[in-house]
Amino acid sequence: MENAAQVTISESAAKRIAALTAREAEEGYMLRIAVSGGGCSGFQYNFTFDNVTNDDDTVIERNGAKVVIDEISREYLAGAEVDFVEDLIGSAFAIRNPNATASCGCGNSFSVG
Repeated sequence: MENAAQVTISESAAKRIAALTAREAEEGYMLRIAVSGGGCSGFQYNFTFDNVTNDDDTVIERNGAKVVIDEISREYLAGAEVDFVEDLIGSAFAIRNPNATASCGCGNSFSVG
């Protein structure tokens, strides 16, 4: 769990997570971020909402918004920032990951050196 401090949540992402989880009838929903093999660059980010944490999960919180990351994904996300960006082509969660040596054009997949 010592890597939890290395992953941060931007103010924009915290606001969006809080808005999305407030719509759920049950309390306790968090944004789960997982890294899996696939995508055009080797690994891809997966975003889901979950209200369950596992023993190896790390929960990061900002302004009441929570992000949960499993132990394996945490290694690939060390030092990363979870952000929410809005621009002319749409809005989405984005990961600013210092471990990524390359990424695809859409930003959903990456590779490590």
